[in-house]
Amino acid sequence: MDKISELSKKQKNDEKILIANVLDKINYVKTRNNYENTFFLDLSQQFKVEKMLQLRKFEDYEFFGGFEKAERKMLFIFSDKIFNYEENKNEIYNKAMSVINLKLTKEQYGQYEHKTYLGALIKLGIKREMIGDIIVKNEGAEIIISSEVEKYVMSNLKLLTRFQKSEIEKIKIEDINYIAPKTKIVNIIVPSMRLDAIVSELAKCSRNEAQELIEQERVFVNFNEELVCSKKVEINSFISIRGKGRFKILNEIGKTKHGNLNIEVEVW
Repeated sequence: MDKISELSKKQKNDEKILIANVLDKINYVKTRNNYENTFFLDLSQQFKVEKMLQLRKFEDYEFFGGFEKAERKMLFIFSDKIFNYEENKNEIYNKAMSVINLKLTKEQYGQYEHKTYLGALIKLGIKREMIGDIIVKNEGAEIIISSEVEKYVMSNLKLLTRFQKSEIEKIKIEDINYIAPKTKIVNIIVPSMRLDAIVSELAKCSRNEAQELIEQERVFVNFNEELVCSKKVEINSFISIRGKGRFKILNEIGKTKHGNLNIEVEVW
């Protein structure tokens, strides 16, 4: 079996398990007239689940990860027959997830990256699905986790050498301090909507080099790894190029005199 076939099979199996889990929760909610939530889903998982929910015309759900621009989010499935979900949102969110504010010593300010904090949690044995976004700051980080592992994380983070002198406290979701990164809008000219043509312009490289990036498993379309250079990219698609950035294809705003496409792109 070639690499593309192996990848496709793995994704389909993972997708089946995820979708089955969500469907079970929907059935439970309908039976109990209450709400259910998943653990944290990455952007790819959210994309797949939302597509399934839209196809089924199911509307009683929401993705939330602690703040509006969070990338890793829980799926909340609810029923308003017994209680008003809108009025109880904050209580529900604070029950499902916890926020740990870790403040470093002044000598450590600015030393640690996202992977440092994530690696520390993984070292403690916390599964990735239990970890939401990690907001990294100069003086430390705000770490969003499942409430199920809150006590364990609070008790064990200080056992790690680099955090022994850190201040660790729980804060409310409403007190998360997140500043969204600035984006900019640019235009690119491409001969077609083929993935390799678009990647070439976004990564500012030749078409052959773009194909190499794709073959090296460094390109993601709508948060799924994409290995097909000829794939047609749709408007509103997200494209991530590892080491180059993240982009959203916003609109086709016309053609040049030579018939090339003028595409508007949001750049992170």
